[in-house]
Amino acid sequence: MSQQSPDRSTAPPPARPDASMSLLNNVMDHSLDDGYAEASARRRADGSAGLPRTLKSKLGLAAGLVVAALVVTLGAAEARISAPVVAKEREELIDRIDAETEAADTLESDVDALRRDVSERQRKALEQHGGDRGQLVALLAGATPVEGPGVKLVVDDAKDTDQGGGGPRESTGFADTGRMRDRDMQRVVNGLWESGAEAIAINGQRLTALSAIRAAGDAILVDNRPLVPPYTVLAVGDGKKLASAFQDSADGQYLQALKESFDIRTSISDQAKVRLPAAPSLIVRTAEPKAAGSGAADTGKGTS
Repeated sequence: MSQQSPDRSTAPPPARPDASMSLLNNVMDHSLDDGYAEASARRRADGSAGLPRTLKSKLGLAAGLVVAALVVTLGAAEARISAPVVAKEREELIDRIDAETEAADTLESDVDALRRDVSERQRKALEQHGGDRGQLVALLAGATPVEGPGVKLVVDDAKDTDQGGGGPRESTGFADTGRMRDRDMQRVVNGLWESGAEAIAINGQRLTALSAIRAAGDAILVDNRPLVPPYTVLAVGDGKKLASAFQDSADGQYLQALKESFDIRTSISDQAKVRLPAAPSLIVRTAEPKAAGSGAADTGKGTS
């Protein structure tokens, strides 16, 4: 009986768990490029790797370290010395700013005082040249504060100022929104004058025959002074008659149309007494009256 030959075959070795990551294994096993590795090996063979071995090299390294330390020390010392200088310059700049601000405030106060003086002189001039009618002239010119019965008209923008659509605004220069425009305020004021108002003020700004109501963006300006809604219009006159006449006028109907079309909020009420301040400044455009017999008086024309 023949003997069975032994099985000399061996089982294959197990696969490495990281066999699928051959690229990463290659990078980890050869982290240093071959050229760098050869250069490092040559330096180790020559004895030039690591710290310098000769006295000259050691002295050179020490000198370099001393120079580096000296540069760092000098930089720190210079920064320490210049810090008080920078702080002093900053304090001087702050002092200059404070001084200039104080000078500007002083000049502004002087300008306001001069304006008040000019306004007072203009009012006195109006009273003097008006003779017996001086008070009436000052009243019509807005030179004096007034009080008496009248009406209080409050106009405010709509809660939602982005509304659109048709409406009473026919001019393309005004957007159809729920904001009051300068043109709207002009019509309100003109309607009050036409209805019998003797004096008018908007948000404390007294109106005169030379007052201008304009716009700057969405803001309404009265004599170049911006107004903030709600707009409170006070008018001196017979309260009940003035309120009724204004509501029945074309401009009162225009305001009512704004309310219906754009939800602009309005309210009007007669008041037993309203107080209006004097106009902030007066502009005198006419010449001084001359004595009878002068050329200007004979021709009926003034001089400017």
